[in-house]
Amino acid sequence: MILLTVGTQLPFDRLVRAIDAWCAEQGTETVFGQIADPGAGGYRPAHFEWASFVDPERFDALFAEARVIVGHAGMGTIIGGLTAGKPVVIMPRRAALGEHRNDHQWATAMQFRDRALLHVATDETELPAAIEAALAAAPEAQGAARTPGHAEEGLIAALSAFIHRGELPDAADVSADRPAADPTSQETGSTRHADS
Repeated sequence: MILLTVGTQLPFDRLVRAIDAWCAEQGTETVFGQIADPGAGGYRPAHFEWASFVDPERFDALFAEARVIVGHAGMGTIIGGLTAGKPVVIMPRRAALGEHRNDHQWATAMQFRDRALLHVATDETELPAAIEAALAAAPEAQGAARTPGHAEEGLIAALSAFIHRGELPDAADVSADRPAADPTSQETGSTRHADS
């Protein structure tokens, strides 16, 4: 089973519609979607079972049952899936499409895209291939190393330096193969100090 989750704050019709189309085409994989309230004019899928909201106990059971997690690029989805050792497919919401207030989900997806078990679809055209790759990885993921439930020492040190001294890491301290920024993004580069 595939669990689709878009969080509880906002619907994500573009992702839900793409999953519905994929279900209609492939027809064999069971999908359950927690899709938030689609509102009066929002998209309601026809090819998989869904609910606007799922209580925490049921969500945990669905999450445990799922072979693959598909969702927006929310940290809860990413951390939950990786901590559980499950393949995760994420498709970021885009501010330019009115799906969120900024492109922080795009930045999150680009930062995590090379992580084991994480499959990024930058848009709905890439989603079917990302789902197929995650499904192919699902049997292997059963013995996969899970992401630890605690932060790495480097992250803790960087956060501490920022909180206590307002220091941001030098570009050289950040991964050399960091993904390029989205050329359509309106975001600007960071400064050396938070108070600058």
